[in-house]
Amino acid sequence: MLSEVSYLEIGTKDIGSSRPFFEQLLGWTFHAMGQDGEGWFQTPSIRAGLHGNDPNPQLLIFFSVADLTAAVAQVKALGGEADESSADEPGFGRFCLCRDPQGIHFGLHQRPQA
Repeated sequence: MLSEVSYLEIGTKDIGSSRPFFEQLLGWTFHAMGQDGEGWFQTPSIRAGLHGNDPNPQLLIFFSVADLTAAVAQVKALGGEADESSADEPGFGRFCLCRDPQGIHFGLHQRPQA
C-alpha cells in the first residue's frame, strides 16, 4: 500500500495559545469550525486540524488510502490495532485512528469520492 500524508491533527491542552503560535510561526490560515475555538489550518498542501482539551498534546499524522476498510484490515493482519472508522464527513471523507504493534498512533484517511 503506497501512501502519502493527507492530513495532520494537532491536539493541544489550550487552543488559545496553540492557534496563534502555529499561525505566526508557519503562516497558516486558520478556519474556525465547531465549538471551543476548534477548526483547521490550511497548509500549502493539506489541512491540519486543531482541537483542544487533549490531555496528551500531540501531532497525529493521517495517511491517505484508497480503501479505508481494506487498509484497516491490513493494519490488523500486521498485528496493529484500529478503532472504529468514522462516518463520511462531507468535504473530508472517512478516517480511522490506528496503532502499530508497539502502540505508535497514526491515522488512515480515505478522501471523499469525487
